[in-house]
Amino acid sequence: MSITASMVKELRERTSAGMMECKKALVEANGDLDAAAELLRKSGQAKADKKSSRVAADGRVVIARDGNKAVIVEVNSETDFAAKDENFIAFTDAVAAAAVASGTSDVTVFAGEKLADGRTVEDARTALIAKIGENIGVRRIGSVVSDGVIAHYTHGSRIGVVVALDGGDETLARDIAMHVAASNPTCIAESDVPAETLENERRILTEQAQDSGKPPEIIEKMVTGRINKFLKEITLLGQPFVKDPDTSVAKLLKAANATVTSFVRFEVGEGIEKKEDNFVEEVMAQVKGAS
Repeated sequence: MSITASMVKELRERTSAGMMECKKALVEANGDLDAAAELLRKSGQAKADKKSSRVAADGRVVIARDGNKAVIVEVNSETDFAAKDENFIAFTDAVAAAAVASGTSDVTVFAGEKLADGRTVEDARTALIAKIGENIGVRRIGSVVSDGVIAHYTHGSRIGVVVALDGGDETLARDIAMHVAASNPTCIAESDVPAETLENERRILTEQAQDSGKPPEIIEKMVTGRINKFLKEITLLGQPFVKDPDTSVAKLLKAANATVTSFVRFEVGEGIEKKEDNFVEEVMAQVKGAS
């Protein structure tokens, strides 16, 4: 059967695959568009499976909002180059829109959700991998739901924050979101710090203080002072406000009669161990292999 340009065009519009791949699939399927689309889907999944072991630590953080709910999504690629690709950007925007409508933060469940174009997230991801040639993954989804004030802030496309306030206004909420992006607090207040984290820090500080040779009562005061400093550094309310370091976030909120009820901060690639290429070792290994 003769494969026409219009058939290739239609298959490309349906699958987003490359022109040559579409033509090859149509030839193999003897011009059957549905069969060709299925072949491309399977081919794309095979490529995705092959690339899935490759570390994807770059990408974008995207935020979407609908009424009293905002979601923040991290979508990863292997390189910054791919993260700037218009197809990748379109995919991440579509994923964020689907996430705010979906209501799930489980990325495994979310993979089966539908995008606006009717494809599942997983099918669209697989097609994008085939097109871009890199491992792509929806890593995590966070959300904030509030009947109070919600605001968000993104620093480029690598750091994103959503914040919910009880009281205050959107200007204040956005300022707090900007502060969270810059200062990266672990939690809102001292009472939110996990006991395990506090105990671990106390143990480390005590061991350090004991090396000073000072009396136990002095050591206790030293440790208490350092613990208080540690809590101010990691809690949102204890931190100095980035726009006015002479004022703490707690004082800023108190002056506006507002409280932070929740926040979510995502930074691209945080916690992912990227493989560092050691070209010297690589060359040495090749030399040894050749000898």
